[in-house]
Amino acid sequence: MIPRIAFDGPLILGAGLAGLSAALAAAPRRALVVSPAALADACSSAWAQGGMAAALSPDDSAALHAQDTEAAGAGLVDPAAALTLTQAAPATVERLASLGAPFDRDAEGRFHQGLEAAHSRPRVARVRGDQAGAAIMRALADAALTAPNIELWEEARALALLQDREGRVRGALIERDGRLIEVTAPVTVLATGGLGGLYAVTTNPAAVRGEGLALAALASAVIADPEFVQFHPTAIDVGRDPAPLATEALRGEGAILVDRAGRRFMLDAHPMAELAPRDVVARAVHRQVVSGTGAFLDARKAVGERFPEEFPSVFAACMAAGVDPRRQPIPIAPAAHYHMGGVAADAEGRTSLEGLLAVGECASTGVHGANRLASNSLLEAAAFGTAAGVLARETATVATAPLPAGPAPDLPAAAMADLRAAMSHDAGVMRDTEGLNRLIDLLAALKARHGPALPLVAAGLVADAALGRRESRGGHYRADFPDTAAEARRTFVTLSPEARTPLRSPIMAAE
Repeated sequence: MIPRIAFDGPLILGAGLAGLSAALAAAPRRALVVSPAALADACSSAWAQGGMAAALSPDDSAALHAQDTEAAGAGLVDPAAALTLTQAAPATVERLASLGAPFDRDAEGRFHQGLEAAHSRPRVARVRGDQAGAAIMRALADAALTAPNIELWEEARALALLQDREGRVRGALIERDGRLIEVTAPVTVLATGGLGGLYAVTTNPAAVRGEGLALAALASAVIADPEFVQFHPTAIDVGRDPAPLATEALRGEGAILVDRAGRRFMLDAHPMAELAPRDVVARAVHRQVVSGTGAFLDARKAVGERFPEEFPSVFAACMAAGVDPRRQPIPIAPAAHYHMGGVAADAEGRTSLEGLLAVGECASTGVHGANRLASNSLLEAAAFGTAAGVLARETATVATAPLPAGPAPDLPAAAMADLRAAMSHDAGVMRDTEGLNRLIDLLAALKARHGPALPLVAAGLVADAALGRRESRGGHYRADFPDTAAEARRTFVTLSPEARTPLRSPIMAAE
């Protein structure tokens, strides 16, 4: 028999920015946080470089921030959700600063704000140029470790959601110290991050493989927009896995993109050149890489000798690879960076399943649409994570008992390597029918061999929805359907209990 623990507060799966924000906001109610690694390790939040977007200056506003968010999202942003997020942004930055996040400030003590792509104003609050994610996570981790309401299980992961006969989520099956434990709770909060680790070239921790998305899908939760994966255009191309990131803030400072001959190729690609939306820049860089003409980020004039002080993470990554960005352009390539899709959820984390909340990158709240606006991701994780924690604090215990659940099978390392290579090749920056069908066939073969491992389920959701979206929009680009459809429609997918495997024909629905 698998032992069962009844917990009287929220069970939070994930210890990144969204998960810890929820746990802190749940106080004084007890919260159990389950992390697959040591606190603040193996979460994308800690690796984020750019910063947190917020309208903090007199010439900016939440309405303008929301307008930019909608414009970047290519027709699929929920306007109400975007405005809710941007209205919460200033207070979110202030709250994190009060917890010890050392945002850069000017001589008068005001937050220093930088410009990033597709923003109409400089509104990105940063920490030492490229240290925002790590610094914010350190502050939250310190707060969580001293919070009397938070219990932390490190090196533990969820292998299934527990549900009662009516489909309500009642907790999760957890693997901890090599043992399985059923943990029941009044509410379960998914804060498991994105799925960049499904790709061979990614800026995310390799352990971030869409497992929370897959757990929810296998429980028949509604999944929204899984085909929309954002590829960061300026991963540092030095053969490392994961790829180091060259923050977009460098281009905000005036760094340019050039080919091997020194030509600025973005001048021909978009009126905003290097500050065009990320999907546009990523495709331009991808074309340069595959054509053999090369792509490089040249920050010698824009940053130069200030690199070690102003962008220490980028500088250290370059120097470790033998590239001195003060003296030479940085080789770059697009890399899987952020998942706009996820478990369909509202601004407080409510999903289609009673007892299950989803926050952060594993959720799809409608604020990112088809293409996330730069530095809105940390903001969403903190703001909506906090809102979900408040809701979880008020959620009453349900008396129904969960049904038994078996653990999802593991995917062997060799199969995982095959999957990652196929995802980058066939569901990457540019997609087509032939490649997506090839990927789906591989997923079916891997599932037949290894069972419905969580990475296969997550990858199947991306591949199927990408095949079904016969247009190009935002981060989803189909070489065989390059035009954007007149009607902007979101994708909603639900896996039936008897079909909890990747499907060739996703359910498409208007919002």
